[in-house]
Amino acid sequence: MNLQRPNASDATQTTNRSRSVAPNSGLCSRCVDGCTGNCEVFKATFRGRELLYPGPFGTVIAGADKEYPVDYSHLNIQGYAIGAKGLADPSPETALFPVVDTETSFGYNSKVKLKLPVFTGALGSTDIAKKNWDHFAVGAAISGVSLICGENVCGIDPGLKTKNGKVVKSPDMEYRVKIYRQWQEGYGDIHVQMNVEDTKLGVAEYVIDKLGVTTMELKWGQGAKCIGGEIKVDSLERAIELKKRGYIVTPDPTLKECQEAFKAGAIREFERHSRLGFVTEEDFLNEVERLRNLGAERVTLKTGAYSAIELALAIKLSSMARIDLLTIDGAGGGTGMSPWRMMEEWGIPTFYLQSLTHEFCQKLAANGEWVPDIAIAGGFSTEDHIFKVLAMGAPYVKAVCMGRALMIPGMVGKNIGVWLKDKSLPKTVSQFGSKPEEIFVTWEELRGKYGNDFKKIPLGAVGIYTFAEKLKVGLQQLMAGSRNFNISTMGRRDLMSLTEEATKVSGIPYVMDAYKEEAEKIINS
Repeated sequence: MNLQRPNASDATQTTNRSRSVAPNSGLCSRCVDGCTGNCEVFKATFRGRELLYPGPFGTVIAGADKEYPVDYSHLNIQGYAIGAKGLADPSPETALFPVVDTETSFGYNSKVKLKLPVFTGALGSTDIAKKNWDHFAVGAAISGVSLICGENVCGIDPGLKTKNGKVVKSPDMEYRVKIYRQWQEGYGDIHVQMNVEDTKLGVAEYVIDKLGVTTMELKWGQGAKCIGGEIKVDSLERAIELKKRGYIVTPDPTLKECQEAFKAGAIREFERHSRLGFVTEEDFLNEVERLRNLGAERVTLKTGAYSAIELALAIKLSSMARIDLLTIDGAGGGTGMSPWRMMEEWGIPTFYLQSLTHEFCQKLAANGEWVPDIAIAGGFSTEDHIFKVLAMGAPYVKAVCMGRALMIPGMVGKNIGVWLKDKSLPKTVSQFGSKPEEIFVTWEELRGKYGNDFKKIPLGAVGIYTFAEKLKVGLQQLMAGSRNFNISTMGRRDLMSLTEEATKVSGIPYVMDAYKEEAEKIINS
């Protein structure tokens, strides 16, 4: 495992003064009276609770950097020189990697097709999501993948209008749905997520009836934290408004001492938190039925890196309710504002969580019960991650949820536009040209496809499409090398564990044992 320094992190903008650090506490081996910092204890001495979160808030997306004993790098992909699964007439002339079909689908009755077996993480009420929405939404739509509109969007909308405590208009939500729908091309869908606050506010009734949303996602939690969602606000008036709407806001903006501290500049931001949810079988099944009665064509569930008990409950209840997709998010991921030490130290890491998921799904199937379509989330960014997750979870796992990996291209593309306008392209970009058509390899492809409408596509969306193309081609190459020409033929035997510990956790054969019997039969024949 790599060296963990719990008292210093780039996420919290803190560092140790000393090269020698006590491994458990993260404190410098020698603390000096008069030290000018900047370890986390030093900075927290005067900034306090601000050090709980990665910063500066609103301009960063952060993911845990703890190295777990076993992860997906402990798996390698099998390659074969024989066969071509998924091709009717395999031969050197037909088994070409560009013909590999990367499309997949999920759903119980009403299926959603994806051009690529990925979809975005939940992009909710954070500033990052709001400021970059056009880039994220259009990018996901033209890439043919689903977009998850996260929790609390209506609840924090400055233009929110309610009647009897229920939302009747949310311009922000209306805009978010509209933008994705404008560019949707028969693949993917926009999922609107709901937590405790959203349910109380009547978000489902509003988005289904008024905005035509067809996929609702219930949220139990996420992999980045084990509490409800939170954001920061830098306005006293806004903090008071959100508290009046029923949110938990800390420190309490209605207290005189907090208002005075804000005016003095000591308190610069307030935190808005969501309540913790509570799960019961009856309530969950009733809520799924209620959403379907409201008109939702699909109901999905997102759960986090909780204990094996909650995982088993999520799988079992999803089976009972015929959920259209169960997304399981492991520790080690993260997108927006989660407490940093919580992100580092809580929850079941994704590799372990997926291993438990497969074990529970097998037992459910062995009992003759229906197994829901599943997606896995929690720190993925490359095409080999996609392959490993799908193969390891076959036949139950249909897609991979990517958080930061699909947000970054949107922000990079957007910033390239800013840099072009300001004539300040960094060398990392300018080495490829000084015009968009020189920089983006998919520029002409997209311009040819969309014609006059191409100028309406924001550069961040072009960035996401270009990144998605890289994922697709890379996945096609890996699949062709393992002789899988569509997603449905991939299986656990297409993987091998490089360590015996990985085999113990996942059940994937150790490299020295994989195909050993078959190989010995050839030698002995």
